[in-house]
Amino acid sequence: MLSASIIAKLDDVARRHEELALLLAEPEAAADRTRYALLMKEFAELAPITAAHGDLKRREAELHSAQALLDDDDAELRELARADIDALNAELKRTERELAGFLVPPDEDDACDAFLEIRAGTGGDEAALFAGDLFRMYARYADRRGWRLERLSERPGERGGYKEVISRVAGKDVFSRLKFESGAHRVQRVPETESAGRIHTSACTVAVLPEQPEVEEVEIDPKALRMDTFRASGAGGQHVNKTDSAVRLTHLPTGISVECQDERSQHKNRARALSLLSARLTAQARAAQRAERAETRRNLVGSGDRSERIRTYNFSERRVTDHRINLALYRLDDILAGDLDALVEPLAREHHADQLAALGEP
Repeated sequence: MLSASIIAKLDDVARRHEELALLLAEPEAAADRTRYALLMKEFAELAPITAAHGDLKRREAELHSAQALLDDDDAELRELARADIDALNAELKRTERELAGFLVPPDEDDACDAFLEIRAGTGGDEAALFAGDLFRMYARYADRRGWRLERLSERPGERGGYKEVISRVAGKDVFSRLKFESGAHRVQRVPETESAGRIHTSACTVAVLPEQPEVEEVEIDPKALRMDTFRASGAGGQHVNKTDSAVRLTHLPTGISVECQDERSQHKNRARALSLLSARLTAQARAAQRAERAETRRNLVGSGDRSERIRTYNFSERRVTDHRINLALYRLDDILAGDLDALVEPLAREHHADQLAALGEP
């Protein structure tokens, strides 16, 4: 059942949809094309939610009517009512799931391609070998889904596998499927190099980062600039030294300042200073983007220690355990062969339920 707060939100959406229909029907509505286009866009976005909401209301009314017939004297009518109630309850659950899907906003990065980074953590050579196993698992999963996997860089382990391997994965909804893989992955098995047959525990870190468009050259708002002119110093001839041809530009929001006095023309000096300022602001934005990615990576993977784990691969029991949702699957071979949906889909459902629960909070 949907919570009271979510039902209230749905009622608000239905009222807004009716309001938009009235606004769009006004004779003067089309006069302002920009406003009309925005209203039409919002109306179209709310239409499927409103339709599902209407279905929910109708089925609830039908269910109430059917339940009232359970007290009827006619036994045959009561039996028909029970059958209707079962069918209506199933339809209500389906409609509620549909509405829940509409209400939870998608992650803006879900449709992005992704960078997949795997690094050996605690465990030496065995961790590097496990990193190789993980990379092959993801490569097989990508192949199953028709994605393109491009290896960007690698540092091989001394006895095989990888100390580090970074790849780019491109295709439909890549990040939405791989985003739950970030964190520490732990393996429990007898290494090939272990002569006594003892089980070792090693770990690797996986980071999945959405591929964001590179920062383009920053465009500078003229209102955000202060320009000062002054006389150039140094070589350049009498004209350079006797006129205010040198230019200093200050970007007021950031305080970054540049100056140019190489040219005799103030206009040329201003153009050069503007180009330099734009380059510095662009470099600053790109550095901020790199820093944000690095911080995101640190938050995703932790330290790589064995104790920090999101998932354990136990070879002796052929078991994979995802500790976030307490899911244990005795299908290790299938999962390593690329059948990751068995893990991804329960994680996605749990994530969706958490988002819906948060949405229902007052």
